Amino acid sequence: MFPISPKHNPSLGESILFFIFTIGLISYFLIGLGTKPHIPIMIAIFILVLYGLLKHIAFKDLEEGMTAGAKSGMGAIFLFLLIGILISSWMISGTIPVLISTGFSLIGGTWFYAIVFAITAIVGVSLGSSLTTTATIGVAFIGMGSAMDASMAITAGAIVSGAFFGDKMSPLSDTTNLASTIVQVDLFEHIRHMSLTTIPAFIISFILFVFLSPNEAITVENLEAYKSSLDATGLIHWTSWIPLAVLVLATILKMPAFISIGVSSVVATILASMTSGLVWSDIWSIWFNGYTANTDFEPVNSLLTKGGINSMLFTISLVILALGFGGLLFVTGIVPSILQSFQKKLKKVRTIIISTAATAIGVNVLIGEQYLSIMLTGETYKGVYQDAGLSNKALSRTLEDAGTVINPLVPWSVCGVFIADVLGVPVLTYLPFAFFCLISPVITILFGGKALR
Repeated sequence: MFPISPKHNPSLGESILFFIFTIGLISYFLIGLGTKPHIPIMIAIFILVLYGLLKHIAFKDLEEGMTAGAKSGMGAIFLFLLIGILISSWMISGTIPVLISTGFSLIGGTWFYAIVFAITAIVGVSLGSSLTTTATIGVAFIGMGSAMDASMAITAGAIVSGAFFGDKMSPLSDTTNLASTIVQVDLFEHIRHMSLTTIPAFIISFILFVFLSPNEAITVENLEAYKSSLDATGLIHWTSWIPLAVLVLATILKMPAFISIGVSSVVATILASMTSGLVWSDIWSIWFNGYTANTDFEPVNSLLTKGGINSMLFTISLVILALGFGGLLFVTGIVPSILQSFQKKLKKVRTIIISTAATAIGVNVLIGEQYLSIMLTGETYKGVYQDAGLSNKALSRTLEDAGTVINPLVPWSVCGVFIADVLGVPVLTYLPFAFFCLISPVITILFGGKALR
């Protein structure tokens, strides 16, 4: 369970009212005022601290709750810093440019969104990480979509959908392993059982992306302008494929994501020092500030100017705030109150499934943390499923259907802020087109009562 003990026991009505108030506050600032999500979350933190003090919770306990909440995301924060280096090193080694150029050669405008979705899903299953998939092949696809004058919202939606299909179905995925471990289900049995809802969600999503894809292929002149400008950067060499191969090999060998990304980044950096003509002082600067392209074709400059540790600081600061806020929700007893109330009142199978999904979604929305949505919901409902005669694999499947895939749809969540930053498309912009993420919980709620026992 979450390592924060509540210091207050509010009523269910009080907890739900605060939940509604918080979501309303954040939505008003994001949608109504157009502010960055940092602002409403900081205001919500102030309000929650005041609430805690009025309930006679010591400020030291509130501070420890915030710190413990932020500490739970330190693994992701270090990974974000490394991914900033990965993107910049893959730029100067030519890995991302060669992926974009190859994509232009293989993919026309027809069925573009559907192909993006399918390829990203395949890469996602291979890598087992939605964030790594988004930061690598996703960046390449968003660049191709920009060059093709495709909708950035739909392109990003296809990337997110494919990446999180992979995150659900890959045996290498952290969330897939976590969900199966929490409720003690064999990993591959868990994946097989998830296919009952995941495959239909994939098929429906693919059809929707086909329907939305442009009917006409992109003009050759525009495509050639991009390809020639990419070649003119001097970044593309045969060695540009090596960092990608290293990342895939490290993943096959089941190295931790941090090690895999680090090794690939170092290999890419060494190759760049030999092929790009950059001196080491420039390379270290690019590690921090990202790569800045300087060609005669401005669209390519915009396409390749990315990466660096500095580009991740916006994301990291928001993650710290959101998880600190989540810690406050626990120490004040608001989240535990809601979870305990759900746990006590569930008897019918349909109600249990709906409540499980709603809890996983609610934890994502309130706390913004993917792993916690799985851990907290799994721990809360294990006894409920056993008492109702439901199998553990039914719980593990529901955790992924409504926990894993919802995180990228929350603007202040760990995945949401990362993806919006890396792809340059706001969460609320791509959300309506992240079909797989939207459809998965709907299918598990509608048909969750089937084959559960």
